[in-house]
Formats: sequence, C-alpha cells, structure tokens
Amino acid sequence: MDFFSLPKIDLHCHLDGSVRPETIIDLANSQQIVIPSQDVNVIRDLMIAPETCVDLQQYLTRFDLPLQVMQTQGALERISYEVFEDAAKENVKYLEVRFAPLLHTNQGLSVEQIITSVVKGMQRAEQAFDIRGNCILCILRTMPKDDINLVIDEGAKLLENGVVAFDLAGAELSGFCHDFVEETDYARSRGFHVTIHAGEQGDGQNVQDAVELLKAERVGHGIHIINHAGGYDAVKNNHVGLETCPSSNVQTKAVENIESHPAKRFYEQGLAVTINTDNRTVSNTTMTKEVQKVCELFELSELDYHAIYLNSVEQSFAKEAVKQQLRQFIK
Repeated sequence: MDFFSLPKIDLHCHLDGSVRPETIIDLANSQQIVIPSQDVNVIRDLMIAPETCVDLQQYLTRFDLPLQVMQTQGALERISYEVFEDAAKENVKYLEVRFAPLLHTNQGLSVEQIITSVVKGMQRAEQAFDIRGNCILCILRTMPKDDINLVIDEGAKLLENGVVAFDLAGAELSGFCHDFVEETDYARSRGFHVTIHAGEQGDGQNVQDAVELLKAERVGHGIHIINHAGGYDAVKNNHVGLETCPSSNVQTKAVENIESHPAKRFYEQGLAVTINTDNRTVSNTTMTKEVQKVCELFELSELDYHAIYLNSVEQSFAKEAVKQQLRQFIK
C-alpha cells in the first residue's frame, strides 16, 4: 500500500499538541516571549514526548511551550491554518481539530475571540487546500466548572459554521462522568455532538458512563473496554465510535506497547474503530505514520483500511454532503 497517497481522516487531533516547532520560535519572538532556545531542533525536542512516558502527566507537560504562544488571535488562527495545511499535504481529507478555549485566555482574549480565531484559520485552509474540517471544543475535567456554559454558549453561535462537538479531556479520574451530566446535557440541548475522552487512563467503567450518562456518540481512546464487559457492550450496542490513537497510547502507557494495542481486535469484532494522531507534534506522528503502523503491524489489507476509513466517515460530525464527498475517495 502507498500509505502516503491513501485518503485519510483524523477525528482526534489536539490543536495545541500539533504546533510546528518553527512556529513556536516565530511567535515567541514576535510576542517577546523568552523561550529556552532559538534552535528548532532543541524546541522540537522539548515538544515531543518520550516514546514511553512515566505517566500521562509527563506527556501533558509537552503542551506547556505551545500554550505560552497561543494567547493571541493571530497565533490561534495561524496555528489552526498550519495544522490543516500539514494534514492536507499528507492526503488527510477531513480533520476534526479540538482545543480547550479556556486555556487561551491568559492575555485577555474572550472565549468568542478564541473560538472564532481557530475556526477562521481552519476555513482559510479549507479554501487553500483539498481538506474539510470542523472544531471540537474541549473542557478540561480538572479546571473549575464556572465557565463551561460560557464555552458552550459561545461555541453554539458557530455550530453551523465550523464548530460541531463538545468534549471532556485532561486527567482521567474514575467516575468523572457523574460530575458533568448537567453540562453535557446542556451542550447537547444547544445542538452539540458529544465525544468524551474515556478509557485512556481510567478503566472501562468510565467508557460505560460516558455512553450511558453523557450519551457520548464517540469516545476518545476507549481502549480499556478490552477488560470491561459493560464498557465494551455500551460501545458495541450503541455503535459508539472509538477514536484510537496508537502512538499516543504507547507513550502515555495506556498500552504496554503497540503490539498489545486492541485496535485490531476491536476492528475484527465489528466495533467502529478509527485511527487518529492525537497530537501530531507531541507524539511525533502523522496520519500516514499511524495508518502505516497499524496496517503493517496487524497485517491489515487495503480493503481493511477502506473499512476503517469508512468508519471514520460515518463517525465524523461532518454534514451529510461532506460525508458523501469523503466516501467518493474510496474507489
């Protein structure tokens, strides 16, 4: 298979984990922010997580540097544009990028300005390249809940114009879903789709809760349903999409190694498995690398890949007209 030329879809990609190192240096200089080096290789090394981290927290420290420079409208628009450009240049045809607006308010930007800037960058890229996209708004589970409804209300203004979904992300504690039922219900009432990070570090019960309590249509990672019948059945019976991120899952020790990743088993068992990057820079990956890694390691054929691609089409939060276009890339 020519993995580079295959059409690809990425449904789980974090904006702040996918910034070009060169852009960090450029933005830091223009914003008079002191960074550890002007050497792009040094900055890249500071942004890329080790192949195996001690834990998820070590992985998350790699976002500190990007977030320093992602506090202006221009920076957010540029980074959004560049993520879509980078994806388009490796034949990603559709990308859902996610970000947490409340992480970008340190210099006084409003939530509306933040969301609008990211959407604007994405839409400029859609005009320039053969790619379509949408934005997912994240809430970090560890942050105060005061402004969650503000994020939902501001995002709702763009629901037909670039924003599609609500997500809970960050450190995963057991039973977290019980604390966010009201907020997730509100997001859904405003018209948001719902995807929830669950079963990455926590157990499969979190996945079951995400589906049953929060009505998640997709689950970020979800791999720990492998040992939890309730979580597994909730995903299978409700046709919930699994946003697997193989390289990232090894780095964060969600799985011991890539060989033990359950993606192939889930696929063979008829679950709606998708392949995604998670963080293009922090995980030092691309969709081409992720697809190649999974297909070669698990001996998947091109027809198998087409089935996974079509899972991504169906599980995407794109409008039906866009889904129809995406289906056409599979001959």
